Amino acid sequence: MECELYARVPERANFVARIRGTGDRPSLALLSHTDVVRADKTAWQRDPFGGELVDGEVWGRGALDMKGEVAASAVAMATLAREGWRGAGDLVFIAAADEEVGAGFGLEWLVEEHPDAVRTDFSVNEGGGERVELGGRAVYICSTAEKMSSPFLLRVFGRAGHASMPGIADNALVKAASLVEKLGAYRPEPRLLPETTAMFAAFGKVPEARDALEAARAIGPLAAELVEPLLSLTVSPTMAHASDTRNVIPALAEITIDVRLLPGQTPDEANTLLVEQLGPGDYELVNLEGRGGTRSALDGPLWDAVASFVAEEEPGALVVPTICAGFTDSHWVRDAFGTVAYGFFPSRMDPEVASRLIHSHDERVPVEDLDLGVRWLLHAARTVCA
Repeated sequence: MECELYARVPERANFVARIRGTGDRPSLALLSHTDVVRADKTAWQRDPFGGELVDGEVWGRGALDMKGEVAASAVAMATLAREGWRGAGDLVFIAAADEEVGAGFGLEWLVEEHPDAVRTDFSVNEGGGERVELGGRAVYICSTAEKMSSPFLLRVFGRAGHASMPGIADNALVKAASLVEKLGAYRPEPRLLPETTAMFAAFGKVPEARDALEAARAIGPLAAELVEPLLSLTVSPTMAHASDTRNVIPALAEITIDVRLLPGQTPDEANTLLVEQLGPGDYELVNLEGRGGTRSALDGPLWDAVASFVAEEEPGALVVPTICAGFTDSHWVRDAFGTVAYGFFPSRMDPEVASRLIHSHDERVPVEDLDLGVRWLLHAARTVCA
């Protein structure tokens, strides 16, 4: 096994390990990131960086997002190396240093500066794998696409004045309030994409887009929660800034809007839809960035590997594709190399519990899920790289 560190700065190194293949079969990357979000020790029952094993669970910041998968990937690579296994295609383990902040130290930097080190045909990453019960069936969710993060800044203009004489000013914050209400009331036209179509098809019937949410509710409440953000872009005003002084009526109010676009949608399209919803007024919309919004095919060797693994682990369970409502590092390799990248690290932990723990206090992962993840990664390597 070949191991290498790549670092833009020494303290933020990326680790890449490779078991070279013997032939011309597809290559596979086990993709992960080693950075975590901050942890407030006062809110935790245990040391967030203690890595304690308690009642069959490993506690600590990043246990779910995503040091558990980092560890499982390292174990899978070491296991194969010790066995003397070599596939016909390369197997690569990438532990990137910067995903949570995205400051250009991790995979974004690697694909630009060291593309040959991280270029593969297929990739397995975070973003899916949860086992849920839908319509009385066990279902494993595989993320094959991601929404684009495309935040906007709404800048509302008025005229400044002394707060004791509001009649002679034009309060930009008050004007912004009505625009925020319009954004909160926005209900975009739903649409069915290949991923949501395939999800419904797994349950026997694909509804019209306008009926999709009700069809999901008929399957179960959790199905509706999963499907709703995947039927359209989402628009959420999250931050506001106006006057810096209590007695000054602001001439400018700025509202930050978190906007997530479906794969295939563009920031320009979102801008048009938002202006239509807001109507005319003294404002401007500024798109701050467009990151993510990629997808991979719903068939091929990696999908077959996911399906065969689930069939072995839990006969009768379904595998359904989904669109990750956020985004992961997968978009970097999809954009740069055309890599087929899936978010799939199987987990039997209650998904509602897991979602409350990620980026929150008392984060923890069951050891049984780590074992399950190692089995999946070994299966993926042996299947895809042959």
